[in-house]
Amino acid sequence: MISVWQAPSAGAPLERGQRPALDPAPDELVLEVMHCGLCHSDLSMIGNHWGVSRYPLVPGHEVIGKVTAVGEGVDPDLIGEVRGLGWISGSCNHCSLCLGGDQNLCNSLEATIVGRQGGFASHVVARQDWAIPLPPGLDPADAGPLFCGGVTVFAPLVDEAVSPTAHVAVVGIGGLGHIALQFARAWGCEVTAITTNLAKAEQARGFGAHHVEELEALPDLQNRFDLVINTVNHPLDWSAVMASLRPLGRLHQLGAVLEPIQVGAFDLIPGRRSITGSPTSSPASLLKMVDFCVRHNIRPLVEHLPMDQVNVAIQRLAQGDVRYRFVLDA
Repeated sequence: MISVWQAPSAGAPLERGQRPALDPAPDELVLEVMHCGLCHSDLSMIGNHWGVSRYPLVPGHEVIGKVTAVGEGVDPDLIGEVRGLGWISGSCNHCSLCLGGDQNLCNSLEATIVGRQGGFASHVVARQDWAIPLPPGLDPADAGPLFCGGVTVFAPLVDEAVSPTAHVAVVGIGGLGHIALQFARAWGCEVTAITTNLAKAEQARGFGAHHVEELEALPDLQNRFDLVINTVNHPLDWSAVMASLRPLGRLHQLGAVLEPIQVGAFDLIPGRRSITGSPTSSPASLLKMVDFCVRHNIRPLVEHLPMDQVNVAIQRLAQGDVRYRFVLDA
């Protein structure tokens, strides 16, 4: 048997429970969980805000764990390795998207906590190609948030081939935004942090921002940015966001805004501006990301709590009481 922390129903506190031991299928491996980050997507899944949750639900999709068992087709020498696992636990590996390196867009995608048991547990199972080895120099205790929050903000830089001469704005200096600032600065970009809380200005500059602006000043920042990475999950003045872009500029939306994004045709047409989004990224991008983090000393700022305080962490995250990510330690 393995131990888990699970929500019995929508919005309910997590309860400790037992489940049968996990046997890896072909091409899968089992990770003994060492650390697991808490992401806002876990809160959305616990509350069934997206309508895809199944209960009892075991959240947790920013896992750092040690390989303890492997299935058929997996090298047994991997046992004992420390690996990271994010939002995705598997893809089909034979469709045109997978073969083209876009496994995260696979129609048969297996999300770690959608119909599967996540990482708020003693063990979790995943396909071997989605469990990413940690390079030397990356601290396992703090690395978990990189495998969801981190790759989510790394993706628009690497997958969209952003120029190192670009001027990048990051909206929202929280769990995603504080990592995005570090990536964009190390990428070589001119970086602006946009926040509702100027008390974060000094820390935002420490993360890499050259400039810090208040969100309410956005209408005054016209024709300034090549890329706006929006990490917040509530509506903005979308016309002001689009007007802040230079010609050919792009809004890259990462915050899961439930309301429609209201953008007019003339916000897009005159300057060939565009809107994109990304659901994490591929295993290849994950590998690039962890190497990039080691090379540039990029790491999330985390607060550690023991796994049995997961409900405290959930409540505090819901209140915005964390700078900037929680990691639960097994």
